[in-house]
Amino acid sequence: MMTKDQILDAAAQIFRIKGYHATSMQDIAGAVNLQKGSLYHHVSSKQEILLELLDHALELLTAEILLVAENEELSPSEKLRQMMLSYLKALTDHIDLASVLLIEHRSLDTDLHARHVPNRDRFEALWREVIAGGMDSGDFTIARTALIVRNLLGAMNWIITWYKPNGELSIEEISDQTATLFLNGLRGI
Repeated sequence: MMTKDQILDAAAQIFRIKGYHATSMQDIAGAVNLQKGSLYHHVSSKQEILLELLDHALELLTAEILLVAENEELSPSEKLRQMMLSYLKALTDHIDLASVLLIEHRSLDTDLHARHVPNRDRFEALWREVIAGGMDSGDFTIARTALIVRNLLGAMNWIITWYKPNGELSIEEISDQTATLFLNGLRGI
């Protein structure tokens, strides 16, 4: 029996490879060995699939960093370093889902996009809170928290386009070097 999760996994992979607009419902049905009509027993539209994938990706990524962000025993620097590692691992471990989130979110219809934005804002708020905490404690000296978060996420997000699991650097080494770069900047070094 075909499950909705299997359909969503197949759709994420096809969206990553072909792009949302070039993917048809027939492509998705074929990937899970269903007739196109049978696919509609599980999902109502390609937009519904996209929204579910985006929401699932944000839930997954938020869960990965939330425990670190809420750990009051860690300094802001250590929180940021560990959040970055968790985030980069999640992006590379779930490359199809991450690619859909980072590239295809613009393909959502306006009303569905409005439903998605609060989830994205909650995710970004976790990063802002950690950086603001570093500002409050004096660990960080850079004052434009929203700008820093956008730069940090932008730098990390593009890993989906160039990371090779058996490349020269491990994800831990990439994360460590990226964290050092940003933390030095945040400290004004």
